[in-house]
Amino acid sequence: MRTFVKITATEAKLFLRSPVWAVFGTLLPAGILLGVGFIPGMSKPSEVTGGHRFIELWVPSIIVISIAMLALQAIPTAVATYREQGVLRRLSTTPAHPANLLGAQLVVHAAVAVAGIAVTLAVSNLVFDVPMPRHPLTFAITLLLGIVSVFALGLIAGAIARTGKSANVIALLAFFPIMFFGGVYLPRPLLPQVLQRISDYIPPGAQPLQDAWVGNGVQPLQLAVLAAFAVGGTALAAKVFRWE
Repeated sequence: MRTFVKITATEAKLFLRSPVWAVFGTLLPAGILLGVGFIPGMSKPSEVTGGHRFIELWVPSIIVISIAMLALQAIPTAVATYREQGVLRRLSTTPAHPANLLGAQLVVHAAVAVAGIAVTLAVSNLVFDVPMPRHPLTFAITLLLGIVSVFALGLIAGAIARTGKSANVIALLAFFPIMFFGGVYLPRPLLPQVLQRISDYIPPGAQPLQDAWVGNGVQPLQLAVLAAFAVGGTALAAKVFRWE
């Protein structure tokens, strides 16, 4: 545990030395929300969305952007760049376990993602009068599982890629489907029904996040699938990790 804490503290310092991702991760999702929110019709109830405003159902998609951006762009590049520069080779001579480094990367980047989500929630409420999640505990549990499940995919990409560029390419294989099924490119209510059903179980869980948000019940199976992605993905990342 002490080794993990030290590595996490070191990674946090290194991360903040080049604060581009910290700024983007914290402010960009809210900026996108503002840009989308002022599109005509986004703040009006619609029969397509069951009487909800599009902007209310768009917030979970903004959360998907916040998570995917850091999990599938920042983390894989950071870990693989360490390997490319020989940093991991030097770490391999220490008692540090790969899980410590991967866990530290997850904690640091997830903290930024949570900060960005908090800013997004505040902006959505203050600017567009979007209510806070009606089931906050369920929302928090779903969000936690969703974050870890997507970050696990980014850790896998970083664990096996030889260079930062190749890690980014590998991560894109998950990035675009997650963004699509998360309703980023097209609002989920406008997707064909079969794609909506598939997206119900795709990390980070846009549908259960939305259900917790508007007060609908979240299906236990959806949470179980997210948990399976989270646990299985992080375990796989640690198993396939290569120092060189």
